[in-house]
Amino acid sequence: MADSSSPVSGVADRYAAALFELALEESAIEQVETDLDRYTQMLDESADFRRLVESPAFSAEDQLGAMKVLNERAGITGLAANFVGVLAQNRRLFTLPGVIRSFKRRAAEHRGEVTAHVTAAQALSEEQKSALKAALKERLGKDANLDLKVDPAILGGLVVKLGSQMIDTSLRTKLNMMKSRLKEAS
Repeated sequence: MADSSSPVSGVADRYAAALFELALEESAIEQVETDLDRYTQMLDESADFRRLVESPAFSAEDQLGAMKVLNERAGITGLAANFVGVLAQNRRLFTLPGVIRSFKRRAAEHRGEVTAHVTAAQALSEEQKSALKAALKERLGKDANLDLKVDPAILGGLVVKLGSQMIDTSLRTKLNMMKSRLKEAS
């Protein structure tokens, strides 16, 4: 994964901006987002697909041909399929994960949503996710999409990042604060 300051991220952002503008013009933001979610699912589930996307060993023709077959099998048509074809032709298929992230961020902003990056010690239940979304909506006045990550090292609680703001209620942080106070007191 490219960080947000890498050249790959800049290329992905530019491609995502172009795709978003096209989707906006064609009133197809939701459809494109659904298709991009299918690509994300394929990236998560298939090492072969990740290799096709990431490896420079495949020619543009090989990538384009494979993407046509995969699009057909996944039922991806229209703007997203054409766009991924352009990425393959331009030898930029490796930017697909960054394009997806950037497009989804733009689509959420367009809808007035924010993304909360949440780290929990264990997977959250649907009830916990709903309660967290409701609490964030009350605090922000906007709907929040949750980007969930599990990290047992935080021991318990949550770490929620909203843009540059961070709310850390993790047990690890609380224990570290207590440890620091005890050292100061002695």
